[in-house]
Amino acid sequence: MRKLSQKEAARLLGVKSWTVLNWEKGHTEPPVESLLALLRFLGYDPLPKPKTLSERLLGKRGAEGWSIRVAARNLGVDPGTWRDWEQGSVILYRNHRKLVARLLSLPIEQIDREMRPRWNRSHKAMRFPE
Repeated sequence: MRKLSQKEAARLLGVKSWTVLNWEKGHTEPPVESLLALLRFLGYDPLPKPKTLSERLLGKRGAEGWSIRVAARNLGVDPGTWRDWEQGSVILYRNHRKLVARLLSLPIEQIDREMRPRWNRSHKAMRFPE
């Protein structure tokens, strides 16, 4: 236990003390861009292990301290595309699924398996793009 004041914690995290107060009281949640600093500050990751691809993308972005814009630029996609993926949209193009697989160190087959049911639910008459 560190026994720091909110002011001291805020200084270490690079935020205002009222920001720490709002996080502690649950009024606001830290933005993804602050997660890297928080993880370093805490010394561990208190978040549950991601289960879905969307959660993994959000977790990767948080672990790197990236905004959506930076994450999208690093992957070579539009920020709106990244945002859609984080919100559970289908990663339609195989080349995008390959990029995501590489970024998350997952086999492409795992990405395909997760995308196929989403695709099938939203496009009943069409075949999942391979």
